[in-house]
Amino acid sequence: MTSLSDLPIRDDLRGKSPYGAPQKVVPVALNVNENTHPIPEDVATDIVERVAHAVLGVNRYPDREFTELRESLARYLGHGLTAENLWAANGSNEVIQQILQAFGGPGRSLLGFAPTYSMYPLLAAGAGTAYLSGRRDAEFELSPETAAAEIRRLDPDIVILCSPNNPTGTPLSLETIEAAYDAARGMVVVDEAYAEFMPEGEPSALTLLPGRPRLLVSRTMSKAFAFAGARVGYLAADPAAVDALRLVRLPYHLSALTQAAALGALAHSEEMLAMVGEIRDQRDRIVTELAGLGYRPHRSGSNFVLFGGVADPQATFEALLEQGVLIRDVGIPNHLRVTAGTEAETTAFLTALASLGRPASGANAAPDAAESATDQPVGSQS
Repeated sequence: MTSLSDLPIRDDLRGKSPYGAPQKVVPVALNVNENTHPIPEDVATDIVERVAHAVLGVNRYPDREFTELRESLARYLGHGLTAENLWAANGSNEVIQQILQAFGGPGRSLLGFAPTYSMYPLLAAGAGTAYLSGRRDAEFELSPETAAAEIRRLDPDIVILCSPNNPTGTPLSLETIEAAYDAARGMVVVDEAYAEFMPEGEPSALTLLPGRPRLLVSRTMSKAFAFAGARVGYLAADPAAVDALRLVRLPYHLSALTQAAALGALAHSEEMLAMVGEIRDQRDRIVTELAGLGYRPHRSGSNFVLFGGVADPQATFEALLEQGVLIRDVGIPNHLRVTAGTEAETTAFLTALASLGRPASGANAAPDAAESATDQPVGSQS
């Protein structure tokens, strides 16, 4: 039987593995940072009606510029943005892929700060772009000074900042983003896939866009909008940066059905986002109760919690799975990650974890900066 190594695959792709996250049918799945709350029935009905109407015209190509969707996204984001500032694609991964196709490529590099989203190096490899791994401070934080120093040291063509960071949940300050932009000579991407879960009033990198044509802010509808299966990601940037993505996108890359579904969800944005407060509450509950159980939860501005103090992550993962609870081993020593689900799902996780007993005291040592800056990024956003 032919294997991958028998084929004339690109040399820089040899030995690599495709992205993957466990997909198991379990009563409580809290491993891939999905919004586990269902879409409200009236919103689902409206989306279905819009998609049904779009089906009547699928013999024709969709609006290549998805103008109505970009206008709707601009209204949702605010900050004085217009359709000319917006771009969208099939998930934020495709948005980032297009950024790499436009601004990366052979002889160019992308810098991420480990540990961070595991798709960044895979997307870079697919675009023939070298991936560079910068260090973080202790407790997975990233200060303005560290970000700027790493950018000057490694001199990348593109910098990507995940805020809040996946898999650690760590928010980034605007000062860190500003420092990164000032230190970089190329494009700076802020991946705000989990921005809606930040505390009320917390400023977004969108506020930094005016006067910064090399800054791009990526978002997704997968998380807060509970739209992971629809695959809709988008980006806000200077119109010139948006024009650059037109050079590399596939023709008609957003189907008429995707556009219709996204417009339906955005038309009900307040109702769709009503569940965000409950998810924040469950995230904070997880942080509090994990600490009470003897674990070390890290600061999180997302819909998940990374926690340390796990003596044997694989054994704990398997023990929880036996009780029907699926979480995530992200590859950070003595750590696991759990998504904040519904109240019932959170209770099931905490009950199952408590049944395993308190963690061994030796597993509670805090990772230092060197351990935090692992060579291989980890994490999952999908």
